[in-house]
Amino acid sequence: MEEMEEELKCPVCGSFYREPIILPCSHNLCQACARNILVQTPESESPQSRRASGSGVSDYDYLDLDKMSLYSEADSGYGSYGGFASAPTTPCQKSPNGVRVFPPAMPPPATHLSPALAPVPRNSCITCPQCHRSLILDDRGLRGFPKNRVLEGVIDRYQQSKAAALKCQLCEKAPKEATVMCEQCDVFYCDPCRLRCHPPRGPLAKHRLVPPAQGRVSRRLSPRKVSTCTDHELENHSMYCVQCKMPVCYQCLEEGKHSSHEVKALGAMWKLHKSQLSQALNGLSDRAKEAKEFLVQLRNMVQQIQENSVEFEACLVAQCDALIDALNRRKAQLLARVNKEHEHKLKVVRDQISHCTVKLRQTTGLMEYCLEVIKENDPSGFLQISDALIRRVHLTEDQWGKGTLTPRMTTDFDLSLDNSPLLQSIHQLDFVQVKASSPVPATPILQLEECCTHNNSATLSWKQPPLSTVPAEGYILELDDGNGGQFREVYVGKETMCTVDGLHFNSTYNARVKAFNKTGVSQYSKTLVLQTSEVAWFAFDPGSAHSDIILSNDNLTVTCSSYDDRVVLGKTGFSRGVHYWELTVDRYDNHPDPAFGVARMDVMKDVMLGKDDKAWAITEGGITKGATIGVLLDLNRKTLTFFINDEQQGPIAFENVEGLFFPAVSLNRNVQVTLHTGLPVPDFYSSRASIA
Repeated sequence: MEEMEEELKCPVCGSFYREPIILPCSHNLCQACARNILVQTPESESPQSRRASGSGVSDYDYLDLDKMSLYSEADSGYGSYGGFASAPTTPCQKSPNGVRVFPPAMPPPATHLSPALAPVPRNSCITCPQCHRSLILDDRGLRGFPKNRVLEGVIDRYQQSKAAALKCQLCEKAPKEATVMCEQCDVFYCDPCRLRCHPPRGPLAKHRLVPPAQGRVSRRLSPRKVSTCTDHELENHSMYCVQCKMPVCYQCLEEGKHSSHEVKALGAMWKLHKSQLSQALNGLSDRAKEAKEFLVQLRNMVQQIQENSVEFEACLVAQCDALIDALNRRKAQLLARVNKEHEHKLKVVRDQISHCTVKLRQTTGLMEYCLEVIKENDPSGFLQISDALIRRVHLTEDQWGKGTLTPRMTTDFDLSLDNSPLLQSIHQLDFVQVKASSPVPATPILQLEECCTHNNSATLSWKQPPLSTVPAEGYILELDDGNGGQFREVYVGKETMCTVDGLHFNSTYNARVKAFNKTGVSQYSKTLVLQTSEVAWFAFDPGSAHSDIILSNDNLTVTCSSYDDRVVLGKTGFSRGVHYWELTVDRYDNHPDPAFGVARMDVMKDVMLGKDDKAWAITEGGITKGATIGVLLDLNRKTLTFFINDEQQGPIAFENVEGLFFPAVSLNRNVQVTLHTGLPVPDFYSSRASIA
């Protein structure tokens, strides 16, 4: 269970969690640590001022994106979160785990209240030290965050298992270390006392003996605490909201907060999520088992390489000594080459052992943590963290993909010394390969006639040289980042054709491929330059749309079957460049209120666009039947601008727009719109951007 310890430590203080709370991003913090990293924000960024300005309302409002640098490369297959774009106004310090900790903006007032009850300064915000998402607290302060009782229980059991060994309760003099505990007798026994006082026969044969640590935990387990609602402290959780992914009470339902959401019984969802986590763990457990076997194989390879190296060196020395003085001058050079090959093989295998060991330790720690979470009897507490754990388990399983558990080096030394030449040919003496059937494969050839780009996708095809006799076991395709950066692997496998989706528009990519087998890898092919489309062609995405959305005209025309607003996204996401598209209003009855703009992938689909913190939209101003709405997303300047009938609607609508965005529309059954893509950026904007 030692691998699980990092899962149980706070990223701020580096110690075991104390009274942990769950942030909206699913990460945990000690309650005291959360209070220590609170920062006051200007009055203009408070939830009240945002509601007054008409922006989306939520219990916890995330700060503007200019407070953080969010480099989302999801549309190109690579992603990472960076730090803050601008230095914070308060000094930062490093925690024991290396994360940035922001001290309070003002010293806490003298008070005798506990940290959970002490008042939080007005307009306080908190930044998650792990994913760097910032949010402004509402009037409830830290009390609005649910407590992670499941994590507390796991930590308690872990600390109990790490305590000193239990002693036998029946030893007369110096008590020996207990080896078992009888659950029926509630007594700890060492082996001699168990054989003497608790023989496995008669009525005692039916008693259940368990390890001491398990017996200690079962003895100290406390009854399950009843979970109460964070909004209504006197009400217990009784239902589960599927859309919000959180337990709720009956009073929450009566107040109408989840009236349009799907609500299910708490116990049923608890069992369902436990089953899903258990199924996910089964796959990860198989990967961990394979990794352990693979580590044994690698360690055996180290020993075998050592033995083969000794044998090969002895043979080489014997052959060189037979060639008297002329061979002695060549012997040193040959030994150097053997030692170089020896060190190379060991380095490759040891590097792979180190990498696999670290990954296995992380996997084992996650597995043990998940197993301990499954043991919890608190449905609501479990459901608060189950989704995040299921995603982590699937992600970790995917990391044990093909090729990860395959040795990168053979144990054999494919070299042999040919001692048949005459003495006058000693200066030509060199190594020759023993196994003519396993040299490095030839360099692949890119088939230019089959390589092409379409929209923001690239298809590449390659083949082995016609006269190549060495088979290749697979190929590695590499692309740069479209901006002259380093190459990164995008495909590893046996196929000779690959399509890479989600590239940046109007970007130039460099591609290359190499072959590999058990002996090693070939040289890279010639580099191929690929140019993606200058403008984006896309349609609405039926997979991400609300179930009430109705699509037609090859998914370019959209309406709705409900009187409530429903959201639909475009198929293509943007994180770089300048993009422009238009929507025409085909039907507009009874003065509806459609919204047009951009949104994150996880935007709420059952409310008007812009009602949460994951969408930016225009909802009024000259929208009638026949109107044309233009949306201009400039991710180079981080701005979003709207047009109606070719007229710009005021200045720039939104600034500091950064990340991955999808075209988005919200409408009801009184509206029908058609999407038009593949449009160039308006001329006046292009000229203005070049001047700026």
